[in-house]
Amino acid sequence: MLPFFSIIIPTYDRPQQLNICLHSLAILEYPRDHFEVIIVNDGSETPPEKVISTFYKNLNVTLLTQIHAGPAAARNTGAAKAKGKFLAFTDDDCMPSPDWLQVLAANFTHKPYCIIGGRTINLLTDNIYSTMSQLILEVVYRHYNGDPHKCRFFATNNLALPANLFRVIGGFDTTFTTSEDREFCDRWLYHGYQMTYAPEVIVYHAHSLTFSNFLRQHFDYGRGAYRFHQVRARRGSGRFRTELKFHLNFRNWLLYPLSKVKGHRVVFLAMLISVWQIANAFGYLWEMVTSIINCYGYGRIRLYFKCKINQILKIRVSPP
Repeated sequence: MLPFFSIIIPTYDRPQQLNICLHSLAILEYPRDHFEVIIVNDGSETPPEKVISTFYKNLNVTLLTQIHAGPAAARNTGAAKAKGKFLAFTDDDCMPSPDWLQVLAANFTHKPYCIIGGRTINLLTDNIYSTMSQLILEVVYRHYNGDPHKCRFFATNNLALPANLFRVIGGFDTTFTTSEDREFCDRWLYHGYQMTYAPEVIVYHAHSLTFSNFLRQHFDYGRGAYRFHQVRARRGSGRFRTELKFHLNFRNWLLYPLSKVKGHRVVFLAMLISVWQIANAFGYLWEMVTSIINCYGYGRIRLYFKCKINQILKIRVSPP
């Protein structure tokens, strides 16, 4: 018997992309009475009702609306209303392949208690920023998912899992606006569950980026990385030092992306690799400093460092 899936898609002010996404779901090669589509409007200025209404005849689609709270909260909102045995997450700028649910169902037949993560293919190959963003994802997957049966990270644009276990571990952490998928995967493993990579589970991605979008995206990922490591340390599921292997593996994050392009694009891609690393580092430091200031207050921190500087200069001062 084929399992029932709940496809959950958060959306925020991208009606054109959502329309294309729903078209791809309308041609899924899977019985219509064995899956539902839940669209969660995350407080869009332009409500997506008109886009969704055209698919009511072809899809079992439900629209939920919430105040703008980010993709983690939107996915939790959708999961709370889901009826499926399995939850399948993707994004509004993605197009699952026609056999997406078929292949997921086949994988769950053998591993019903795992997260199944699939492969994402970039459709905007002429956009160097979108290409670089996809290569970064591949670099991350190469590092964390080297053994397809002992994976550690999947992005939420192509991820499926048992609905009951999603609820057992508490869903996505809504305090994260980025890196919520990274935190969720780490918590999933901490609870003793497994993750499996299935490259035959394919989703096509069409996320158009500019230089400023790319810069902001990876700055925000850096901020999310700091919060992730703080939460992870409190949970006891890992240390920051173990992640240094990723940054020290130049063959993976530097040579691999460069090997995927040719001609004059190599130079531009090398520049974007530097931008990625710098933006990520600045985002990490920004979130760290902001967290310290919020915790201790600017005045106390300023006084502390003034005291330390004076101590270094061997000037006697009163302690703060």
